Amino acid sequence: MNSLLKRGLFGLGALAVTGALVLAGCQKGGGPQSHLEKARAALYAKHSQEALAEYKMALDSLDKDDSKEAPLYRARALRGAADVYYLELHDFPRAVEVYKELIKLCPEAPETLEGRLNLADLLERQFHDLRGAIAELTAAMARNPPQSAELAYRVAKLYFELGDYQQCELEAAQLTKRYETSSYVDDALLLRGQALAMMDDRKPEAMKAFEELVERFPDSELRPHALFEEGKLLADSGEPEKAIEVWVESLKRHPDPQVVQTSIARVRKQLRRSEPTAVGDAAKAFDRDVPGANQGPFPSRPPKTSIEAVGGSSDEEAREARMGKEGPNPAAVPASHE
Repeated sequence: MNSLLKRGLFGLGALAVTGALVLAGCQKGGGPQSHLEKARAALYAKHSQEALAEYKMALDSLDKDDSKEAPLYRARALRGAADVYYLELHDFPRAVEVYKELIKLCPEAPETLEGRLNLADLLERQFHDLRGAIAELTAAMARNPPQSAELAYRVAKLYFELGDYQQCELEAAQLTKRYETSSYVDDALLLRGQALAMMDDRKPEAMKAFEELVERFPDSELRPHALFEEGKLLADSGEPEKAIEVWVESLKRHPDPQVVQTSIARVRKQLRRSEPTAVGDAAKAFDRDVPGANQGPFPSRPPKTSIEAVGGSSDEEAREARMGKEGPNPAAVPASHE
């Protein structure tokens, strides 16, 4: 009996209902193929515990079976049980154990490839064991499955999440060369550029990776993202005008235009602060028509009147205005001398 069964991972004590116990006791005489078929029927009826009992009995019947079909049935039973724990019962620790048992006992079986991928998902999402997930994906890729390019991209992404940008860049670059006709090449170029951008001494290479994506894949949904990343590099390297130009191009198809617009506004604000006032620019010299110029602690003053301009007071200006409306005061006009 294999080690999983000795540890009781498929023990009938795991069954939830008495009916399932009776079913398991009555069918011990069946062969592995029969138990596998009954397990599938139980799963179709959403009886997960009954399916586990059938998988256990299939494995029991294979304990001393040396036929050429035995490894195939064993792999199917282990894979089926692991999937029940993972997908139906959400018993993740036990699912990990059964997947590992599948890999150990049936390393070359077709079921083991998918088992490795499910195990990688579990390690990444449920246990945050990114390096463990990388190991399983790499082992799966060694079998050269049809989805190798996708697996290679997942490996590169996991290295990025780990902060291992150098290895991420290497994995992404290898993907673009080894699977150059794959639909994941543009993904790999974007990821490679992002990884290179995280390394201070390799930003020019990052720019080239983004530019390659933009040129080679004009219809890719990742093109606006690559343009946005280009703009960030240009802004950081002291070329704000070019950054804005690239970001405006990115806006045409970017799924989150607010992010792009925020970057453009920030850089434009920096440009306004850094540009010196031009000689003869009256609007800027007197803070007119400049956003926020009249929002400081001192309100802007209206233009001076003609009286104020020659040194008169505002009271004198008011009296002059009244005289203009009422006409000259006769008493104030001196008599003429004949």
